[in-house]
Amino acid sequence: MPRRGSPAADFRRQIEAAEAEGVSRGSMTLRLTLSDVSHLKRDRALAVSDISFSDGEMRFLDVKVEQGGVAESTLDRGGS
Repeated sequence: MPRRGSPAADFRRQIEAAEAEGVSRGSMTLRLTLSDVSHLKRDRALAVSDISFSDGEMRFLDVKVEQGGVAESTLDRGGS
């Protein structure tokens, strides 16, 4: 499915929808293409608090980001 708007807006919507269904952000993982990671890092519309880097790990909206190794970006909700 083609994305509409920025990657950040799409991922934010997916994260919020999963959270509304009871999935905790701590159990989610964003598996992103290198292109989408680059878009997130360069998005000037994002608040500084939306992206964090600590101990070699990137997080978007408190969701762990795995960079590269995928053909299409997805939100892994964790669990079963």
